[in-house]
Amino acid sequence: MDGLLSTGDLAGMLGAEDLLVLDATYTSTIPGAAKQDPRAEFEAGHIPGARLLDLDTLVDTDNPLPSMLPTRAVFEERMAQLGVTGTTRIVLYDNSPHHTACRAWWVLRMFGVKAAILDGNMGHWRAEGRPVQTGPHLAATTAFTAGEPAAKLRTLDDMRTTSEQIVDARSAARFSGAEPDARPECAAGHMPGSKNIPSGRFFQPDGHWLQPEALCALFAAAGVDLGKPLVATCGSGITAAIIVFAAHLLGHEVALYDGSWTEWGAQPDTAKVVGA
Repeated sequence: MDGLLSTGDLAGMLGAEDLLVLDATYTSTIPGAAKQDPRAEFEAGHIPGARLLDLDTLVDTDNPLPSMLPTRAVFEERMAQLGVTGTTRIVLYDNSPHHTACRAWWVLRMFGVKAAILDGNMGHWRAEGRPVQTGPHLAATTAFTAGEPAAKLRTLDDMRTTSEQIVDARSAARFSGAEPDARPECAAGHMPGSKNIPSGRFFQPDGHWLQPEALCALFAAAGVDLGKPLVATCGSGITAAIIVFAAHLLGHEVALYDGSWTEWGAQPDTAKVVGA
């Protein structure tokens, strides 16, 4: 599994011994976003048999930038704690307006672990009257070794010299600079030559993903050629993963700039552009 899964399909899979459902809700480092308590929300109600990924633990705590990719050792330890093995089928979901399961999907792939994403968050699962379990999760620790990356990462040095197309998932106001960045150390605006597709546009009004034809049209309308190299960016590397997953659904593997605007916008020597 390495794509999009419907709630009906997941419901039919529950109970399978090799299935692991992970709640990838994130506390949120996105400026202006409401802080969440993923553990409390998980214990108040989750998909039966699910475990809390705790995306807040899958970060590089030694890096001053928020939510950066964790080290291999940290990732392996967390997967072992969750009971992941080399044959585990993983399905990710979240209860976040920022669709943080996409960030979890990208992090897992950076360490060779493939997973599917549930189409629709916990709200959809509940609205459909599907079963909900309460309380903490219990997991037997396993031995886990990460594999080779199945995803692509870009660094600040990469972005300084890149010839790739750049797509920014931030809001139009933050992209244009009409709205000051919420982080005082970051300038307003965007990277030169980048295109803007706000992350919310990848979804239907009810929160489900756009159909493939609509996704293709969305990229095309922004002037993006998915047949050419592409790197996704945003504020802190969270919603950029939505762009990466959308391209993946269309059969294209694109890179993610993990530092994103939090890093680029704070550098004194990086070019910044304002305007649409």
